[in-house]
Amino acid sequence: MTSVPPVGTKGALRAVAEGTASLDKALDILLTVLEAPEGLSQQDIAARAGLPRTTTYRLLGTLVSRGLLRRDPVRRMYGLGARCVEMGRRAQSSPGLVAASLGELQSLRDVTGETTYLAALDGQEVVSLERCDGAHSQRSSATLGQRKPLHCTSQGKAILSALAPAQRDALVRELRLEARTPHTLTDRRRLQAELKICAARGWAMDDEEIALGVRCVGAPVVDAQGRLHGAISVAGPAWRITRERAELLGPEVAEAARRIGQQLRTATPVVGDPAVQAVEGPWAFWGAFPRRHREGDLYWVDRLAPELRAWAWGQDRAVVAVDAPITGLAFIGDDLVLVHERGAWRVTPQGLHAPLSTWPATPSLQALCNDPQGRLWAALGQGSNGSAIGELSVGGGFKPRWYVDEPVQALCWDPAGERLHAVAPGSGSLLVLHPEPLRVQRLASLPRGAGRLSGLAVDGQGGAWTALADGWSVMRVDADGYVDRVVGLPVPCPTDVAVVDGALFITTARQAVNLEALEKAPWSGRLLKLELLP
Repeated sequence: MTSVPPVGTKGALRAVAEGTASLDKALDILLTVLEAPEGLSQQDIAARAGLPRTTTYRLLGTLVSRGLLRRDPVRRMYGLGARCVEMGRRAQSSPGLVAASLGELQSLRDVTGETTYLAALDGQEVVSLERCDGAHSQRSSATLGQRKPLHCTSQGKAILSALAPAQRDALVRELRLEARTPHTLTDRRRLQAELKICAARGWAMDDEEIALGVRCVGAPVVDAQGRLHGAISVAGPAWRITRERAELLGPEVAEAARRIGQQLRTATPVVGDPAVQAVEGPWAFWGAFPRRHREGDLYWVDRLAPELRAWAWGQDRAVVAVDAPITGLAFIGDDLVLVHERGAWRVTPQGLHAPLSTWPATPSLQALCNDPQGRLWAALGQGSNGSAIGELSVGGGFKPRWYVDEPVQALCWDPAGERLHAVAPGSGSLLVLHPEPLRVQRLASLPRGAGRLSGLAVDGQGGAWTALADGWSVMRVDADGYVDRVVGLPVPCPTDVAVVDGALFITTARQAVNLEALEKAPWSGRLLKLELLP
């Protein structure tokens, strides 16, 4: 048995000192690997961290076993592990900041051709949270998670300029104004004077102050309540971002930061609603596509045991059976267009149906919906792993308007016809497609552990409802991108949603539910109804 020295003895102090030394060495290894995104060998880590090879080998084994590092057995290189990524995400002060910023960062990148960044304040440094690479081969390339000083970066100066004067003064007094280049401001009075100018105009410049030959323009992200969340920036070679061009870019970056700030606010989700009810009727293997007819009836389908169904006046009835899996449902006037893997049918509310001979060949159909004027909109597979989204004509035409670099699973216009919403389950993203000006905005992103986004409906207040397949719930995201309602369900696999007269109708799946879960979720596959709270 190992004896533990009594508290206060020299042995105890020596043990504490040795433990602290080992911790310091392990942290040195982590930081060394952090600075090498391509990975490092054991020999390189030992050399860069200044540690003996035996010590490095021992600590690497511990860090790998704890998930903080991972080892590539083929290349024999070490990189950051999944636990480090998880810790970084949990440490992020504003979980919605990256999602709210990504669209603006991409727009700035596309307009300028330069790399754009998002950063947040952490102590006396800024830490990089997101990056959109520019179009040029020679470009700024700071890594995610990289830390930089406040006094010589545009992001840092932008953040300092947005702080309350007393807080800014206290922080500037504590900063170590190290000269990184001959242009770095190391005089506190000159730095304070520049920060006042930045505060007045709304943006800051790094004029080759952290690296020679690199110029950067940044602006603070401040929400409607005046809270500071971080800063965005555009960076590139000084010969491409001249001082004259930087003066022009400054207001553009500040305006993009202002738009990001408008999307941010502190919100607490409202969890819970009245009890969910199952609509009387048979269950479906894979319920989907709940669509409200202009006369008030709700239509939905079983995709796998292909059948169109209708719910009205408290009753659920079969309309027509199909001989191929169903891939989409929408309306053409008073009739329905039912898309399946072999073509499309035009179906009357009474169930009369006929093939649509003019229906375009859409083997890659991902999603289908109507806008408030009744026009058809679709998402079609584009390339190996993307989507083209646009207006679809029954006569065979398709006019793509937006392109998304991942598959889209559902589409829905807001009631005013101003914004088209889309769900991208692969990245867990809820997208908003703006017609004028034409752009794609990432409204919200959810971690995979919450469930797989499935289906979409937009209510009269502009809130987007979606189901969380394998997540036992549905949720609402408001127009600013915040989850403001989460409703637990008695089934694991909700698939789609529709808002009808103050109620939420939810289709569900049974085919994907294992027998153990099915015993606890007998309503799987049924159409559910939820009366919404005002």
